[in-house]
This record gives sequence, C-alpha cells and structure tokens, in this order.
Amino acid sequence: MTLAPSSIPFFSATVSHGAPNSTNGTSCPPYDGWEWLSSNQPVYILLIMALGIVLNVFVLMVFLFHKKPCTVAEIYLSNLAVSDLVLMCCLPFWAVNIYNDFDWPFGRFLCKAVNLGIKLNVNGSVYFIVLISIDRYMALVHPMSQGRMRRPKYAKLACVLMWGFGFILSLPTVIFREVKYLPEYSVTACFLDYQNDALQLILDGMLIISGFVIPISIILFCTVKITQSLKIQAVERFSAEKTEQRATTLILVVLLAFLICWVPFHVVTTLEVLLKAELLKGCRLWDIVDICNQLFTYLGFSNSVLNPLLYVIVGKNFRKKAREFFKQWSIRRTGTLESSSSQLSSLKTLK
Repeated sequence: MTLAPSSIPFFSATVSHGAPNSTNGTSCPPYDGWEWLSSNQPVYILLIMALGIVLNVFVLMVFLFHKKPCTVAEIYLSNLAVSDLVLMCCLPFWAVNIYNDFDWPFGRFLCKAVNLGIKLNVNGSVYFIVLISIDRYMALVHPMSQGRMRRPKYAKLACVLMWGFGFILSLPTVIFREVKYLPEYSVTACFLDYQNDALQLILDGMLIISGFVIPISIILFCTVKITQSLKIQAVERFSAEKTEQRATTLILVVLLAFLICWVPFHVVTTLEVLLKAELLKGCRLWDIVDICNQLFTYLGFSNSVLNPLLYVIVGKNFRKKAREFFKQWSIRRTGTLESSSSQLSSLKTLK
C-alpha cells in the first residue's frame, strides 16, 4: 500500500488518534492521486540539496574568510546561510524515506535529529529575516538613533538568541517525534505522536502565531517603512551612504524571495489547523490542503537555494567580496606553491 505524503509530511506529520484509518483525522476517503508527487519528490529533494550545500558553503566562505570583518547585515546573512545549510544536510534522509515509501530506516534518534534540523531552518530563518528587516529599518528610517544597536557584537548576540529561540519553537519535534510501526500502512513511520488532539491544536496554534503571524507582521512593517524611506530620499534627492543603499537593495530582494517562498506554506499550515479544529470542513478542501502542503513545502525549501543566487545577482558588494576572496585565495595558493618549490630546491642543493 502506498502511503500518502499527507499522512507523514515534513513538519506537521501526525496520526489522528480519533480516526486511525484516515490520513487526515476525518471520515474523508483517502486521496489516491499521490503517485505522481511521491515519484518526483526524492529527485527534487536531492537536486536542491546538492545545489544548496554548494551555494551556501560558497556564501559562508566569502563572508567568513574575507580579509575584512562582516558588517551587521552580513552577520545576519551568514547565519541565514548556516540555517539553510542545516536544512540541506537533513533533506537526504527524507529523500530516502520517501523513496522507501515512508518506511523510516534510520532509527529514533535520527528521526528526532533530522526533523529538529528542518524545524530549526523553518523557525530560525524567519527570525533571521526579522533581524535583517529591523537592521535595514534602523539604518534607513532612523539613521541618527541607531547607535550601539547596529554594532557587530550585538548582531552576533542577537543571532545566538535567535538560534536559542528557534530551538525552543522546535521542542515539540524533539519531544513528540517517534518511530512506530503503523499496521494500517505496514510501515515503521517517523511522525509526530501527540497522543492528544487538543494538545496538538494548542501547539500548532502557538507555532502559527510565534512562527508566522508575529515575524511576518514585523517583516512587512519594516519593509513598508524601508520602501517609503527610499522613495522619500529619491524625491528629495537625499543620498544615504552607497553601501547602505546597496545592502538595502539586496535585503529587499531577499525579503521578497522569502515571502514568496514561505508565506504560501504557512497559509496552508494555518488552513490545516483550522480543518483539524473543524472550523473549516470538506473532504475536497482536505485534499487540496494536503497537496498544497507538499508543493509549498518544496517551494519553501527552494528559498535555501535561491538566497545565494540572489547575493551574486543583486549583491554588488557581495560580488566584490567574492572577487577579492578568490584573489586572496589565489595569492595564498601561489605563495604556498612557491614556498614548496623553494624548499625542494634547497633540499636538492644540500644533496
């Protein structure tokens, strides 16, 4: 029997205890049109994993090994790249799981660890985007009052706090993810086992508010204010520092890409919670939400590949840093080779 992806999806996978024979906790018949999606998922996952690892490692090398220290914005972007890299390293396990018809072969520890890594990306990346938005807001809307808030050491502290907060939001994954044999599907599945439908709804509601409503509201507010400030500066022919303007252009593109990639997933997740709470009803709506949940999940994953490409395409300062990094690396490599050659020549002379 082929297990529907909606039964064991990436983030909100649960098995309803009130209706164990249904995939969505209702009396709706299971949807049988999953084969086309299941057959293409592993290939897509492995593709974005390979691209994401290469591109995000490249971004981190440019930011961390460049001769100049990172700016506040670059500190946030480098942490975003780390978050994306964590996600990319977790995806191969789910590719194997899907190829294995959702029969989890990696044991209980990796079930929790892999899903923790995925949730850390979902929860952490949105708050790194929040930090980036606030930084640009302070730089352009309140440039005279930013003071100490935009120092690199405070940016690093903020990133540490955000990693901790992202972990707290991901705790339900650590606590409730289990590996159990499901006789109705004849698989040993890795899924969220709340054992209580009311607890599930409460936790899902809290995650929607803390992981979507609040951060997206902050991001949208800052983005609107930043855009208004740029328009006013253009009308008044007021010129901020070029570096700030270039950084802001890149950040706005990154913000837009994030919203396009992740907002649909969070909207569908909200609809799924409303369906579980029976505030919305309909078998057809369940099927649509299940399919959109899968499609928009992969749209969100693609953001981890898109970010590094945006840095290269839009980020003029990043391209400059990348060129300087490669030049610096080339000089070091040439110097190492010359040193090795001179040592060999000295040894031959001694002989």
